This record gives sequence, C-alpha cells and structure tokens, in this order.
Amino acid sequence: MLSKLRQSVLGHEISELVQSDLALVEREIGVESVASVEAITTINQYLQAGGGKRLRPVLLLLTTRLFGPATDTARRLAAVVEMIHTATLVHDDVIDVARTRRGRPSINVVWGNHTSVLAGDWLYMQAFQLALRERNFHILDTLISLTQMMVEGELLQLERLRRLDISEADYMELVDRKTACLFSACARLGAAAAGADDAVEAKLSDFAWNLGMAFQLVDDILDFTSTEKILGKPAGNDLREGKVTLPMIYALERATPEERQIVETVINDGNYEQAPFMRVLQILEQHRTVPRAYERAHAFTSKARALIATFPESPAQRALQAVVELVTERAS
Repeated sequence: MLSKLRQSVLGHEISELVQSDLALVEREIGVESVASVEAITTINQYLQAGGGKRLRPVLLLLTTRLFGPATDTARRLAAVVEMIHTATLVHDDVIDVARTRRGRPSINVVWGNHTSVLAGDWLYMQAFQLALRERNFHILDTLISLTQMMVEGELLQLERLRRLDISEADYMELVDRKTACLFSACARLGAAAAGADDAVEAKLSDFAWNLGMAFQLVDDILDFTSTEKILGKPAGNDLREGKVTLPMIYALERATPEERQIVETVINDGNYEQAPFMRVLQILEQHRTVPRAYERAHAFTSKARALIATFPESPAQRALQAVVELVTERAS
C-alpha cells in the first residue's frame, strides 16, 4: 500500500492540473441537474452533495490535457460522464436494495424505488441532451455504445446473482461491461475533445480500459478487507447482495464442502447472522485469495503503465501515471 504521504503527493499532482476545470464541471452539473419537477432537482442536488472521487471526469480532463488546455467540449463531456456514472449508481442501488451510498442513506431509501428509477432515467437523458449540443456523431456513438454495454452488464449480473459457479471469465466480463467500458469511454472522449487521431484515441481507450479493470478488482478486494467507515457502505456488502467477486471465486476453487456451505448460507440469507463475516474472511485467508486477486489487478496496472508511458512526458502524462498508482494501491 502507498503511504499516506505519497498518496497525498500524487493526489496533489493530479488536482493541480484539473482543479479549476473540475470546478467548472461541478458548476455545469449543478446547472444541468435542475428539472421542471422539483423532486428530480432535489434528488440531483442530494446526489451532487454526496461528493465522490470524480475519477471519471478527472480521467477525461487529463486525457484531453495530453494535447493542450482543456476545452469547453472536454469540460462538458466530463460533466456528461459523471452524470451517466451517477445515473448507473442510482439504478444499481435500487436493484441491489442498497441502504447507503458514500456514507449516507441511498436515494432509494429516502425517496423510494419508483422515484429513484425515474430520477436515474432523467439523469441519463439529461446527460445525452448535454452531449447532443456538441453535434458530433462520434461522441454520441461512443456514449450510446457505452450505455448499452453498461445496461447489458447489469442484466448479466442479475442473471448471475447468488450463484457459486461464477468463473473468472464470467467475472471479468462483468467488470468490463460495468466499469472498464466507462473508463475507456472517458479517455476516448477526452482524446476526441482534443482532436486526436483514431490510433491515439484507441491507445488511450486501451490504457483507460486496463485502468478500469484494475480499479474494479481493487474495489472488490476492498469490499472484504476495508471498513464501513472508509468504504461508505457496509464491508462484505457484495457477498451479502449475492455477488461472487474475484477473491471469493478463487476461494471457491479450493474450498471444502463446509466452506462452500458457509458462503452459500450468506448468499441465500442475505446477511452474516448464521455465517459470520469473520468466518468468510478466514476462508479467504486460508486460501490466500486476496494476494492472488491483487496480482491479477496489478497485471492490468502494468499494461496501463506501459501504454501511458508511450506518450511524451508532460504534466498531464505524469498525472495519468499518478492516477494509475492511486487507483490500484489505494486503501479506500
């Protein structure tokens, strides 16, 4: 794990480049989140106030800055990807019957499922309306392909919930569709906003895809190894919701019948009352699956590092290298 000091230094290197642009992106999101229906506006304000890493807008802005200053187009698209990301989180929380998000009650708890689904739909459509102002078919094609991939990923996840026979390939397909494709689109849109050619755009898309894969793998590891205070949601939440992620997939490959029964109990019950969370952690430790999952994440990290290293050194290039380190070696 990175030291707190090094994390701070890397974070400063990133924020120095995009802080002013991010402030404009936040303002854009605020303006574009106002609806004619008061409930939608209130929900959007609640969501924006919840904060978050804003990693996807940062990725888009840093990518475009490889080629020069950020443009109005880049800032607008940064707002678009954050709105799309937020909409997916709203729908995810409804589907997962989540109780918290970023340390606060999720909007489905506060406003109910019906209103939350419609608020998520509204955010999707508003994001597309904002993107449409660019009058650029390539940008729209990228965003449409992205949202289709993400919806398909959600449907695949629903099909695979509460199943112990999930393979590593199944899991990677879900990570691709639910997370990595959005990272990839951010870099692609950042390059497009800067007028980069197709080959450069494709290389940056590949860089960000590998970054996104690593990000989700680390996220799924932290769901077992971190704390509720750091995560902003209960630890062990994925398994409680019936999601079998990579550390558990590796454990189940070697698990005894008794250990499989413990995991199955958590999945079927939707809680850790009969099979305590600490017992699940013991199973992961017994089979050393967390280090193995980190190795898999680091393989994606290495590919991302190699791809971004092919670009000329610049503040933006160094900041993107710093993003790779922060994403894959973070503790939260």
